[in-house]
Amino acid sequence: MMLSSSALVVALLLSQAKGFLSPSEDDSLPEEWVLLHVVQGHIGAGNYSYLRLNHDGRIILHMQSLKGDADLYVSDKTLRPSFDTYKLQSVTCGHDVVVVPGDFTRPVGIGIYGHPSYKESEFEMRVFYDQVVPLDPFEKGSYTSENGHQKKKSPQAAEEDFQEEESIFWTILIGLLKIILEILF
Repeated sequence: MMLSSSALVVALLLSQAKGFLSPSEDDSLPEEWVLLHVVQGHIGAGNYSYLRLNHDGRIILHMQSLKGDADLYVSDKTLRPSFDTYKLQSVTCGHDVVVVPGDFTRPVGIGIYGHPSYKESEFEMRVFYDQVVPLDPFEKGSYTSENGHQKKKSPQAAEEDFQEEESIFWTILIGLLKIILEILF
């Protein structure tokens, strides 16, 4: 009896020491990520569990299979994505990560699939919001200001540019017509 209780104490101490020696998953995450939700669940072999994502912006889904193997399927076209109908997936054995772009239409469907090689899978998914999303320099309607910051043109500014181009076109066309008329008459 004494041997088994001391073995239990040693096992407990070793598990605590492992936590101190190895960095946790949260230590390696960027500071700009804000934890929105933690979802835990169980899923049977060959079955799906569905979640709905309503948050706007760039969302990162970190799912860890605690027991068995749960896979992740994401879609902005259906609220019930599967291995047949999905836009994004992560089907690794263990840690699955999917980055949901900010331009996906909301709500986004999330499907968690229990791999059939395990009777039951247990998972924990952490949902993060990425506060820092760089602007795309090739995005239509964007430009860089004098100080190097990316700015978005307003629809009114785009219309003014179009009118200016149209005005230059008409000025050149009228000038050419005047030259042709002078030559002919």
